[in-house]
Amino acid sequence: MLGRLLHLYFRIVRGMTLGVRAVVLDGEGRVFLVRHTYTPGWHLPGGGVEVGETLEEALAKELREEGCIRLTGPVMLHGMFFNRAMSRRDHVAVFVVREFVVESVKQPDREIAEAGFFPLDALPEGTTPATRRRLDEIAAGARAPAVW
Repeated sequence: MLGRLLHLYFRIVRGMTLGVRAVVLDGEGRVFLVRHTYTPGWHLPGGGVEVGETLEEALAKELREEGCIRLTGPVMLHGMFFNRAMSRRDHVAVFVVREFVVESVKQPDREIAEAGFFPLDALPEGTTPATRRRLDEIAAGARAPAVW
């Protein structure tokens, strides 16, 4: 409940918001997804970029927090998206991550109910449409659209 209230607060109070999401792909063709405690569906891991933080720093922080994943190499920007479904001010940078180490199995906490790697052709029920679109774009090598 507190997570939902904080999420709503930030949607209303902040000016333009900037977030990051990671498409973490392992050597077996699986993608890492999370299910939050405060919103339905399976999502790409990510979160907000804080003042004084670079996009890559924010991405690394969110992967540590949401997946116990540490970056070990460069990330590739897939695209910048205007997320008008979230608000008229929200933008999301999506990165493809292929070089990483899973330091431990992510245990449920206040923010993350479940997390794990899933085959691209067998995504869990409830995977969000936006998550599916980003994965389809990356799999096809397609150019990212401007809108989430």
